Amino acid sequence: MLLLIARRFLFALITLWAVSVVVFIAVELLPGDACQAFLGQMAQGQRLDNCRSKHQLDRPAPVRYLKWADGLMAGDLGQSIKRDKPLADIIGSRFRNTVILGLSAAVLGIPLAILLGAIAALYRDRQADLWISGIAIFCMTVPEFITGTLLISVFGVWLGWLPGIVIMRADAPVLEVLSNIVLPVITLTLVMVAHIMRMVRTSMINILASDFVLMGSLKGLPRWRLVLQHALPNALLPAINLIALNIAWLMGGVLVVEVVFNYPGIGRLSVNAIADRDFALVQAIALLMASIYISLNLFADLVTLLLNPRLRSQRGTG
Repeated sequence: MLLLIARRFLFALITLWAVSVVVFIAVELLPGDACQAFLGQMAQGQRLDNCRSKHQLDRPAPVRYLKWADGLMAGDLGQSIKRDKPLADIIGSRFRNTVILGLSAAVLGIPLAILLGAIAALYRDRQADLWISGIAIFCMTVPEFITGTLLISVFGVWLGWLPGIVIMRADAPVLEVLSNIVLPVITLTLVMVAHIMRMVRTSMINILASDFVLMGSLKGLPRWRLVLQHALPNALLPAINLIALNIAWLMGGVLVVEVVFNYPGIGRLSVNAIADRDFALVQAIALLMASIYISLNLFADLVTLLLNPRLRSQRGTG
């Protein structure tokens, strides 16, 4: 068991290292460099050479990668040439805002998805299932920017109930952030609920048709007990990885949603960094998002392994 967990951690570390190499190479292949983007029309002659020397861009790419990786292991993300600030200071408040937005959608969406998936499975092929499944398919097929735009038009413009566009500082207090994210949270929740609900529904239908549930029913166990104590916990196991992927998607900033609502999160910051050709900031954001994605997948794998004795024994013997 411990050996299997150690292998998972090692694989996650190797994956993260590979991502760092890919991110660095991808940024290196972009035309120009950060000094050229920063200096603009003045990017020539001694001025350009001094900028490259100051930020060590005149060194070979492998040397710069090793220095960058060494700084990352020490907790130093680097310096932004464009903004002339440490990247940790730039990313900090924006990342906090994205975490608030993502966790709010997760806290609202995950229980709702599990509940709707269970209801759809219990009332399979009946009106409740048809309505829930139909709405879920609709939410999955409509792009987020269309959903967000419709919500802004209805609740922000026509009805005037909620702020359509987020207007606040990146370092605004948490309560101010929460009062401005109702529509972005609803937009994210609709898509997340649809994906998780369908997985829970499918798993729940399979569990309800299994032998041990049928045996419990024949023994006279109450329906609610079979559903809550046996069917639902087992149905959630296949959905754990999907839930982790959705949380990682949320933590990734959901670039489109943040841009649509003008939300000062990590997604909108990445768009600005690409437009400004702030390559160091692009690298830091990409690696941060990859770290979160890999960590959540590792967590989901470990939770699935710990909660499923059969899977644990199969993997351990394999």
